[in-house]
Amino acid sequence: MLRSTLIAVMVTVMAGCNFVQVNESGAMVTQARAPDVTHCTPKGQIDSQTRAKVVIERGSEKVQQELIDLARNQAARMGANAIVALGEPRNGTQQFRAYRCD
Repeated sequence: MLRSTLIAVMVTVMAGCNFVQVNESGAMVTQARAPDVTHCTPKGQIDSQTRAKVVIERGSEKVQQELIDLARNQAARMGANAIVALGEPRNGTQQFRAYRCD
């Protein structure tokens, strides 16, 4: 009984964990919409991927935020300061386009 309870608590805690943190450079990258970047320079495409399931399905909002955070970190490494999602998240993956807007 104690073991089952311990496992249930661990699964619940892990399902709520964030595995990704925005770094200092990524914090400077904004999430934009396509109309917002018409005068910006494209810097490339980003394919974000995170765990959508850790023993159980993780919350879609947490997965979505991690995908955005990963894209922001990658965009900063590319010299971009804005990202635009190219579609909805699917199975822990999502594509973004990175832009440099001056």
